[in-house]
Amino acid sequence: MKLDRGQIEALLPHRPPFLLVDEVDELEPGVRCVARRTLRDDDFWFAGHFPGNPVMPGVLIVEALAQAATVAAASAGPAEGKIGLFAGIDKVRFKRVVKPGDTLVLEATITSVHGPVGRAAVKATVDGQLACRGELMFAIVDAAAVEAGGAKL
Repeated sequence: MKLDRGQIEALLPHRPPFLLVDEVDELEPGVRCVARRTLRDDDFWFAGHFPGNPVMPGVLIVEALAQAATVAAASAGPAEGKIGLFAGIDKVRFKRVVKPGDTLVLEATITSVHGPVGRAAVKATVDGQLACRGELMFAIVDAAAVEAGGAKL
């Protein structure tokens, strides 16, 4: 199953400039997501990271992977009134720099879910070369609880 920008925005609360998923190429709801982000010269982080030698910050690669994992998890059931939050980041390794013009392929496979908390194996590649891999933990919680400052993970 493929998703366009509008369908992605229905599952994720993120909006530009922090929406880091352009398209979803493959989706098995609750199981797996393969998404893409094409990096543009005008992406907000490149001006300062690093002038003259722009590189996507590793933390934003991890955020893009988390967004792909959230698409996989949120697509399994009603997403209305829910929000995905980080609950943990484990075994993350960076293997390649990511620069303007690169297309980052984001793969997330849900490996376990216990109540609102889940775990995903993630990897990001550029032209088939591994850029980042790791494991993420997430929690799908009530958005109203987050707004009120009382969300517990």
